[in-house]
Amino acid sequence: MNSYFFLYLPFLPLYIFPNFRYNPSMNNKIYFLIYSIVLVLFFSGCEPSGPKNQYNLSECKKELMTAEDYSEADAIDRIVVVKKERKMYLYKDGKVKGTFPISLGRNPVGHKQQKGDYRTPEGEFFIHRKLCSPKYYRSLCISYPRPEDKARARARGVNPGGDITIHAQPKWNADGKGDKYTLNRNWTQGCVAVTNSSMKKLWYAVREGVPVTIK
Repeated sequence: MNSYFFLYLPFLPLYIFPNFRYNPSMNNKIYFLIYSIVLVLFFSGCEPSGPKNQYNLSECKKELMTAEDYSEADAIDRIVVVKKERKMYLYKDGKVKGTFPISLGRNPVGHKQQKGDYRTPEGEFFIHRKLCSPKYYRSLCISYPRPEDKARARARGVNPGGDITIHAQPKWNADGKGDKYTLNRNWTQGCVAVTNSSMKKLWYAVREGVPVTIK
């Protein structure tokens, strides 16, 4: 902090409330009270505090550092999302190892055409990155848009969109008590949403490069 900072403290009320004017006839106790409130409000913002609607990422980042400790017994080698069933199938060696209920984009029918259409893309993709998400707990990034998606959008003069992921739940549903509500709706901007408990299993079962089919 600048060493001259405290020289300006008496003028803080004028800085924060430019229309504030000190009146000589004002009771000193009243002025002191106003001044104290201003200081409290000012310094309360000096230390960063995470928004209540965001996840703490420290645990997730530690998990990413130990990513190679995944159990081969629990690993999966393919993800298949069936939109009309609103289900995700996890495969290993051609056999279904698990099934998760999902939510899709708010406009789920058909392949994603452009940014803002709220559609979940269809086709063959792969997991290209794992991401600690302050908004949705954890995310598995899907390789959309592909070259053909970009070419199609370019021909139409539109933005193909991007940042499509398999992600978990918003912070208000961190405990899973709202799963029934969210899973009964298609509410994302085009992503595939699973519960936090499902994501915990996916997080350690899926490696980067795992193919994803959405149909």
